[in-house]
Parts: sequence; C-alpha cells; structure tokens
Amino acid sequence: MLEKFDVTVIGGGPGGYVCAIRLSQLGLKTACIESRGSLGGTCLNVGCIPSKNLLNFSENFHKAKNFGKIGIEVGEVKLNLDKMMKNKENAVTVLTKGIEFLFKKNKVTYFKGKGSFKSTNEISILAEGKETTIQTDKTIISTGSEPLSIPGMEFDEEKILSSTGALSLSKLPKKMLVVGGGYIGLEMGSVWSRLGTQVEVIEFLDHITPGIDREVSREFEKILKKQGIKFQLNTKVEKITKNKNFVSIDVVDKEKNKKKIEADVVLISVGRKPYIEGLNLENVGVETDEKGKVKVNKNFETNVKNIYAIGDVIEGPMLAHKAEEEGIAVAELIAGQSGHVNYDIIPSVIYTSPEIASVGKTEEQLKTNKNNYKVGKFPFMANSRAKAIDETEGFVKILADSLTDKVLGVHIIGPHAGEMIAEMAIAMEFGASSEDIARTCHAHPTFSEAIKEAALSIEKRQIHS
Repeated sequence: MLEKFDVTVIGGGPGGYVCAIRLSQLGLKTACIESRGSLGGTCLNVGCIPSKNLLNFSENFHKAKNFGKIGIEVGEVKLNLDKMMKNKENAVTVLTKGIEFLFKKNKVTYFKGKGSFKSTNEISILAEGKETTIQTDKTIISTGSEPLSIPGMEFDEEKILSSTGALSLSKLPKKMLVVGGGYIGLEMGSVWSRLGTQVEVIEFLDHITPGIDREVSREFEKILKKQGIKFQLNTKVEKITKNKNFVSIDVVDKEKNKKKIEADVVLISVGRKPYIEGLNLENVGVETDEKGKVKVNKNFETNVKNIYAIGDVIEGPMLAHKAEEEGIAVAELIAGQSGHVNYDIIPSVIYTSPEIASVGKTEEQLKTNKNNYKVGKFPFMANSRAKAIDETEGFVKILADSLTDKVLGVHIIGPHAGEMIAEMAIAMEFGASSEDIARTCHAHPTFSEAIKEAALSIEKRQIHS
C-alpha cells in the first residue's frame, strides 16, 4: 500500500522547505521531495548564502590590504583561495543540516530524489535508479529556477561560467568578463574584483541593475568604477570563442562598432528561468506561459485542482524571501486560513560594498503611473556613524505621495542598506507617512538616522545637510 500524505511539496528550496514546515505546524501530514541531495535549494547551496559568504570574505580581504591607511599596521596580506572556498562550503553544510533537523523537529517526511507527477494524486520519486511512489491529496510545485545561458555560449563551468561556477573557481583569474549588469553578475564581479581580478561588465542596456531606481543605479555604477570595475554599456555579445588559455568575446555597440575582448573566464549572468524539467506537468495538464512559468491564481492554485505552485516557477521577482512568503501563504490557505503576500512591499538587496536596498516603487515607476510624489534624500556623507567609520558613499531616498504623504518607495545605497530596509518595509506595511518616519526617534549614532533625515528632507527640514 502506498504511503499517503495530505500535502507533498516538490522542491526543498527556501519556498519549499518553509512551506513544508508550516504545513506540518498546521497539522497536515507533509512530505518534501528534493533532488539536489541537500535542502535549501539554489539559495543555500549555490546562490545567496555562499555568495554572501564570499562577498564578506572578499570585503575583509580588501579592507585588510588597506589597514595601513587607518593606522593599523600588519604584515603582507595574502589570499588563500582554497581555505576561503572550504569556509564557504562549511557554512553551506551547517545550514543544510540545520534544515534537516527542522524537518525532523516538525515531523516533515523528507525524500531525496527527483519528484514527478504520475497523476494528480500520485508522485513518483526517482533516487539512485530506484522509484518510489507516494499518494497525495495536494501538491505544491516549488522547484525554483536555473541560470539562463546564451545560445551557442553554453556553460562549461571552467571558462564559460554560470553563477554556480563563479562561486567555485579553484584559482584567481587575471581577468573576468561579466555578461549582464544585473545584481547576480555585479555581486560575483565584486567578489573577484576585490580579490584581485580585473573585472569588465558587458551590458546590453544603457544602464546597470535594471529595475532599480535610476538615480541609485547611476550612483552605483560610479562607485563600482572607482573600485576598478569597467563597463561596456549599450553593448551586445555576438560570439564567444574558447581557446586553450583564454576566452575571446566578439561584441558590438549601438554604433555598430565591433571589437574582441579577451579574458581568462566569462560569467554569463543574463537572468534565470523556471526549473520545471522532468516534473511531467503534461501528465496532469498543468499550464505554463511562454516563459515556462507555471500559471496560478491569487491562491497559488494551478489550472489543475489541488496542484499549486510558488517561488521562482511562478510570476514575480526571483527572490528567496518572496518564495518563503508564498510558501507560508499557500500553506495557510490550504489549512483554511487567510494566507496573503503583499507584492507591493517585497524588499530587494544587492550585497556589494556599498549595499543597495529597495522596497516599493521607483521614481521611474511613479512617473510612468503619473503619480504625484515628493522626494526626500540624505547623503551618508552627512551621517555621523558613516563618517566615524569612513563608509560615506551613497544616500537614502524616500518617495512619498504629494497629497497623503504615504511612503511609496524607499531606495538606499550605502553601508548596511540590507538591514536598514526592514524598517521601511514595516513602515510601509502599516501605511506610514514620511512624517511618521520623521517623528520617530532614531538612536544616535546609527546609519538609520539617515532614514529619519531623508524623511525630514521631504519637507526641507533635515538638520544635518
């Protein structure tokens, strides 16, 4: 007799494992299937966690090389890349094992293997050549995404890298080309640039970080250039040729000027696509769109009753925390509660130095929507904490409705921006005005005082600039 579950989650990434735990907390017999061999998905294994580990280590390495400027005299600073990579792997292992512990604690049944639909109520699990079948009343698809390649420029993870390969280089490249000026490419480029690699970014658009407030994007580009990263904007990659010792890229700019650029490695970072391969969605008739994303309604249900989808496989930003919120929401909806995700208030962070964090609307979006708005800004150059530790690049920018003063968007480029954005996400969730922020006492000296001053500046009442 087949083992039967109330709900089965296919995919053990941030959305899937959080969803499985919440389902079990709500009293539903829950299974989670993961093909990777370890839980946590792309984010934990080959994405946000290992990349933040390397971003932190590379920033410390860069700071250590410049300690003399602040009166700390040390000997020669050397890079031990092998040890750095082992530290990264250890961090990942500890966290993946932690999720397995949480599964046991919350009585989630964990299957290692490739899950696919045999029917709407039967899931096949293939592991090491052996097939197991389970029955399920409901199924949640949470299989995440994978890097997009460029036709004719497929990943070999040696010279032509995805973000996964860029996290596992065994030696320091002299030169790296990054194709794509989005947050993944710039984070990875920043890591290797700080470790000593010459990094050049090739972007098809006329600006980097598409979707980010344009004023912030311009400031970001300026700072990265100061750090030594080069940019080729309005430039298209036509061909990549691999040689024994280097890679050659043929590019053309908007004036149709062509040239070749050589490098040790090329990182292709042009986006990600839903990973639905091998799920056998056609067996049950689950509909997808032209991008391969699973179609769902407002309750995350597909066109097939009792089959749901969350995370990177559905529409919306491909962010781990967005998937987590959807995982909790769909679990609560299935249990008869009122799960909900406010897509207007999903923060995003770029973990470079300085960091960039945003929540809500950009100024460009407000202009397109013909919203009447006002702007408040405050530079970290005038923030006492930033001055004290010599991290003064960037600013806080607050956008508020001209009539109601309700905060519509917040954009931060500067130290610890990723932590600071939480304050504004909470404020916006509760419908705060810029005046509410301006009237809230912030501790001194802190970076968050820049938020208060930006709010004050909406009505031209900032104190320190």
